Amino acid sequence: MGPGGACWRGGGVPRGWRRWLSSSAPAPRVAVVGSGPAGFYTAQHILKHHGGVRVDIYEKLPVPFGLVRFGVAPDHPEVKSYGAEDNRVLGIPGENLSGVYSARAFVGWYNGLPENRDLKPDLSCETALILGHGNVALDIARILLSPLQLLRKTDITDGSLAALACSKVKRVWLVGRRGPLQVAFTIKELREMINLPGARPVLNPADFTGLENAVKDAPRPRKRLTELMIKTALEKPGEKTVEAQAAAPREWELKFQRSPQEVLPTADGRRARGVRMALTRLEGSGDSAKAIPTGDVEELECGLVLSSIGYRSLPLDPAVPFDTQRGVIPNSSGRVEGVPGLYCSGWVKRGPTGVIITTMNDSFDTAQSVLEDLQVGVLDVSTSREGFGAVESILRSRGVRPVSFSDWEKIDAAEVARGKAAGKPREKIVDPQEMLRLIGH
Repeated sequence: MGPGGACWRGGGVPRGWRRWLSSSAPAPRVAVVGSGPAGFYTAQHILKHHGGVRVDIYEKLPVPFGLVRFGVAPDHPEVKSYGAEDNRVLGIPGENLSGVYSARAFVGWYNGLPENRDLKPDLSCETALILGHGNVALDIARILLSPLQLLRKTDITDGSLAALACSKVKRVWLVGRRGPLQVAFTIKELREMINLPGARPVLNPADFTGLENAVKDAPRPRKRLTELMIKTALEKPGEKTVEAQAAAPREWELKFQRSPQEVLPTADGRRARGVRMALTRLEGSGDSAKAIPTGDVEELECGLVLSSIGYRSLPLDPAVPFDTQRGVIPNSSGRVEGVPGLYCSGWVKRGPTGVIITTMNDSFDTAQSVLEDLQVGVLDVSTSREGFGAVESILRSRGVRPVSFSDWEKIDAAEVARGKAAGKPREKIVDPQEMLRLIGH
């Protein structure tokens, strides 16, 4: 269910299961690999409905919670939502030039993900271009354009805050292959972006003319989202809004029906100076509409390119089946095809879509499969399993000392104390070696 590594043990015993536990049957053991939302929700559901089970959760980092800690924007703590360890590549010339970053790496950088702590993105240009029309793209645009006094109150890392304080970026383009009716962000995030202090929204009225009729019968969330864009694009703002927007030092713009063809290099061939876009037309309607190149192209000048076209899971082990096309483990309700006793949950199960509530329900579905298989005898629990006891001895023989949950609590307390001193909720430690020193490893 996720990338694996360090571990701790969990298990609750509801009153109704006391009699079951007193029988001679050994307690079933479940190992959850990955301590992100999918892992925790799966464990929670199993423990809640089968008090005799013991669950061990394994995590590769010294700190738990996956995307809840590392994937959600620091100014959105209320939604801190084997995750997707990789990002989808653009597959176009120039995407490896300096100044081009994946959304995953950029988000990891400002959220303190250890593997991205040395990213050092160059923010010396005036215009940034984000490829993608999802919530992650909006998150990045908001972080790039937010007033520093707002970011200082969050748990954004100190190094990222220092870099953003020196940033020259004052214009962000959010570019998508399809049209306004296919954007993937949600209304709450869009409204927050429209109301961002010091940043002016730019929506081309021509993109939205006549769309009122097209969304009349659309599902309510899509209808409300489109109506908000139409209002922003077509309605004349009030006097106060006009004054605020005129004084705004920064701006962001939604651009539609453009597909990236090539990241254009500077004269020395080292850095990005822009992106050549193929203009597209839409075939079909609604979410299934396809973007078809028209043959026309356009060059957008920018010095920072961020690709937010989706995350991607990686194969776990040759013994575990993996669909390389879809980037998921083939499964039925979380049961891994052809490998009895192995289950998957979260993005490696269904692909990198949805928000935290989607992952919760998806994890409960997988957990229900485990519970059903325990109940009907598909899983052999007749003999006692050692669980973490066996893993611990293997780790010890390799000189690996795992981080326990109480160790994590020491790291947590240290981060909160450092944050308090700086007037923030926490100051994340981004170096795993420093984390280990802190707990005496």
